[in-house]
Amino acid sequence: MGAKFPPISRKIPAFMHGADYNPDQWLHDPKIFEEDIRLMKLANCNVMSVGIFGWAALEPEEGRFEFGWLDHVLDTFAENGIYAWLATPSGARPAWMSQKYPEVLRVEANRVRNLHGMRHNHCYTSPVYREKTAIMNAKLAERYSNHPAVVGWHISNEFGGECHCGYCQEAFRRWLRAKYSSLESLNQAWWTAFWSHTYSDWSQVESPAPHGESMVHGHNLDWRRFLSDQTLDFYKHEIKPLKAANPELPCTTNMMDLFYGLDYRSFAKELDVISWDAYPTWHEAPSDRDVASWFAFNHDLFRSLKHKPFMLMESTPSLTNWQPVSKLKRPGMHRLSSLQAVAHGADTVQYFQWRKSRGASEKFHGAVVDHIGHEHTRVFQDVADLGRTLAGLAELVGTPVPAEAAILFDWDNRWAVNDAQGPRNCGIHYEKTVMQHYRALWGLGVPVDIIGANDDLSGYKLLLVPMAYLLRQETGEKIERFVRGGGTAAITYWSGIVDENDLCHLGGFPGPLRKTAGIWAEEIEGLYDHDRNSVHMRPSNQLGFEGSFEVRELCELIHAETAEVLAVYGGDFYAGRPALTRNSLGDGRAYYLAARVSDDAFYRLFYGKLVQEAGVRRAIGSTLPDGVTAQLRSDGDTDYVFLLNFSGREAQVEMDMGGYEDAETGAAAAERVELPANGALILRRRAN
Repeated sequence: MGAKFPPISRKIPAFMHGADYNPDQWLHDPKIFEEDIRLMKLANCNVMSVGIFGWAALEPEEGRFEFGWLDHVLDTFAENGIYAWLATPSGARPAWMSQKYPEVLRVEANRVRNLHGMRHNHCYTSPVYREKTAIMNAKLAERYSNHPAVVGWHISNEFGGECHCGYCQEAFRRWLRAKYSSLESLNQAWWTAFWSHTYSDWSQVESPAPHGESMVHGHNLDWRRFLSDQTLDFYKHEIKPLKAANPELPCTTNMMDLFYGLDYRSFAKELDVISWDAYPTWHEAPSDRDVASWFAFNHDLFRSLKHKPFMLMESTPSLTNWQPVSKLKRPGMHRLSSLQAVAHGADTVQYFQWRKSRGASEKFHGAVVDHIGHEHTRVFQDVADLGRTLAGLAELVGTPVPAEAAILFDWDNRWAVNDAQGPRNCGIHYEKTVMQHYRALWGLGVPVDIIGANDDLSGYKLLLVPMAYLLRQETGEKIERFVRGGGTAAITYWSGIVDENDLCHLGGFPGPLRKTAGIWAEEIEGLYDHDRNSVHMRPSNQLGFEGSFEVRELCELIHAETAEVLAVYGGDFYAGRPALTRNSLGDGRAYYLAARVSDDAFYRLFYGKLVQEAGVRRAIGSTLPDGVTAQLRSDGDTDYVFLLNFSGREAQVEMDMGGYEDAETGAAAAERVELPANGALILRRRAN
């Protein structure tokens, strides 16, 4: 991977640094805005997201628009070298709209319509809501699409939720007709002969309901797909007038960490740049390793959606007000967590919020400017210091992350595996499983992409396939070609079970991966929480490490067909049967792990060997202390290595070579790097 990507906006050829700003909450006191401009400059902030939830201020009565306050904000920004992501205000509707047009309010799964209130309590299918949104967005586009301060459009805010109103029921049926063409095809795909649920008329089809249908898995899966598509359709409806006015101005919407309800891969096709909101629960344990690796996975996921730099649209400069415990960031953590996003491909660091609200539910949420209203706070100084750091790293903007390893992660697989009534209905822990495998690569300092079934595999050397329960035939064939071509695949239990309609593959599991893995999975056993088994590495196995490792929750009983057995079960009636295998196919290899090993030590050893065997690039070649990671960005000529210490204590890293220099100071780096607790260091070297 070589040259840089262009900056997100040509107006800011540097890191964007700023926050969500709500001047509409302070219109009663103009001095607040004057002071905010001074403080923005002092904090080294160059961009603000403006207008989120501002509908009532922009249209206080139906048809009466008030843009004077926003004119003043944007004009003042332009005069002071500050830029804006201008939001469409559709994340919450004004009270007059709910009162006059109650159809805009959502209907829950129990078929009861909501009252006015909250955010995103509106129907994305409602003709009235779509009409009002189109009017508002057209006026914003006409007035501001060529404003010198505006760098892009921030569409709505954290899309999500579902509506079961009559409009949505009809839209769902239209969606199904377009997909299946006939009721016969739908009945076959959903296997409605089960419990005599065959449909004889399209009008009989409704969304899943707690007091109706909820046990047809294909039905549940298609409803989730429809909700995601309908939300995306609303996004596309929002941007039409914006793109008509200025097609060059980028559009984005802020996503959330591994959000369950929307398939962000489909969104990525329509967004000009990916942005998301990250709110880690730091300092819950002595080591922040697990929290850090979870958010590293998310950073990698959002970067991989378009395979280019993304935006950290929201993070908190101090604490939140909605987590179970609102913990303050310890010294160093603001810089560390922000640079973590940069290390994984972010070209912005932005916050919620700029100034703390005075009232309502977010009045105690962290902000750059506290209620005291001045710059003499610890948090403000942390933000200002980071702003200076980012300003000095403009050369990093646009650099890719050169990943040679990838993890397969698809939303419809996630929905299907969590809906499956199978071996562990008390918790099959799909997401935790994905993270357990990812965390091993994170601890090795391996750059990783998080990819979907439709992504190209040709640039990777190592592919992780954890719990690919829903696996299309064509995806299985693609993975087989990857292995035959010289790639290494690591596949786990509960893979290749159902097709895209949630119908079981026939002819033996793991279905389309059976030849690739060289095994047949005959049965899978769910273990009670107190149950334990073990995996014993065979002496002199091809991976070159030995030992016994604890197993919990899931054990698959497999037959090695063309695969070699590397490890066996240690207990129960299947003691001695294969638990880990390797199959040679073409020029590559496929490993199959049949049980959920609970020991992190196993994954470190296992993936350490696979990374070495496949020749996968690491950020540095040294062994990293537990809780410390190394991440890499590179433009092909210069590598930027981030050493990030989430261990909660001081740590030392032995460097693998000379020639490193501190990217901030230009000083030569020592052979042994000392990292304080919550320490972060950016090193620069010639690309290798």
